[in-house]
Amino acid sequence: MKLQKETNSGQPVQGNRPVHGKWYGDACAAAFGMELIGERWTLLVIRELMLGGRRFSDIRASLPVLSAKTLTERLETLQGLGIVERAQLPPPVSAQVYQLTEWGRGLEPVLQALVRWSLRSPLFDSSLPLTPVSLMLSMRTLLNPAKIGDLEAWVAFDVGGEHFAGRVRHDGLSIHPAGEGMLSPDIRFSAESASDFLPVFYGKKTPGEAGNKLKVTGDPALVQRFLDLFALPPKVGG
Repeated sequence: MKLQKETNSGQPVQGNRPVHGKWYGDACAAAFGMELIGERWTLLVIRELMLGGRRFSDIRASLPVLSAKTLTERLETLQGLGIVERAQLPPPVSAQVYQLTEWGRGLEPVLQALVRWSLRSPLFDSSLPLTPVSLMLSMRTLLNPAKIGDLEAWVAFDVGGEHFAGRVRHDGLSIHPAGEGMLSPDIRFSAESASDFLPVFYGKKTPGEAGNKLKVTGDPALVQRFLDLFALPPKVGG
């Protein structure tokens, strides 16, 4: 990590300024974890990088309420902490991206546990905006591995202008950005927004019952086997 000595309160500094806010001064590792990633917007920036490196403008487009100034500050802090690093994409793209370090990628199980825990609250509001990366991570989180069995399939997800490739097999579901999209997947799901996937994947409605906002192509039996892999956790008191 590129941090210098601590302040008298035990708070690391970068250059001559504290990393952020007030730290807890508590030896619990959970408290230290919150000191690293608990600042407003930090965990959402990390989430948007979980499937691979992204340009500054791409992160801003996914989090439009987040100002460019605050995003710059969060990325600088995450770099200083060793959670995020900058990289240069090879030609013909030749763009600078921000990506998670190996240590930063280790936060996916933390995010998954938080998702499963928070979804149990009756206060959770699924009508709020959802980013494509959030949708993809939710699938990796809410899939039941015990239901996979001998199922193997390549799955394309087209969410507005973003494309992802998924592969389900015995060891789970892998998902990564797919550039211009997959050419010949076994199943393809297409919709204008990430929220259009939710009634079918987690509400267990048919595309028709959900207003045909989600387009599905592929063998119907295979599609149904894939959709049956996903389920929301029970609500508290339910």
